[in-house]
Amino acid sequence: MSTLTEILLVPGTRPKVIADCVRLIEEEVDAKGGLSGIAIKGAFMVVKAVKPGFINEAVDHMLDDFVRRLEPFHTEAQQKNEPIGPFLNARAPAVADALLAISDERAARAKNQTVKKAYEKLRPSGKKHVETAVPRLGRLIAKYTSGAPPVAAV
Repeated sequence: MSTLTEILLVPGTRPKVIADCVRLIEEEVDAKGGLSGIAIKGAFMVVKAVKPGFINEAVDHMLDDFVRRLEPFHTEAQQKNEPIGPFLNARAPAVADALLAISDERAARAKNQTVKKAYEKLRPSGKKHVETAVPRLGRLIAKYTSGAPPVAAV
């Protein structure tokens, strides 16, 4: 049984995983609707225009932490012999909390109180956004852990 680290973070695979994660983020942003979606899309476009490559760099910088946080889910899915995608989907709130714990820890260490307060205000909506991304995340992980997405039963 290979770990997510052994699968996703090896030198030949890591750049592909990063590219897939960037695509996942872009797809999630594109899928946002309503007023909050307009704001999210606008902010995303500004970030990409001001610093091209920033999203790629951010994913690369945080990937090890993301994989570490997802490892227990992967291990449990393997132990239960369940496909990772549906396993994560059934635990979307817990997956979101695990991933957001990374930014929670960073925010807690931040010295700037304005940044801390802004983060605390955005955190609840951030969780909803991460939860909606879990199905795509599950498919991304399945792509590398199973060689192909699981085939749905007819």
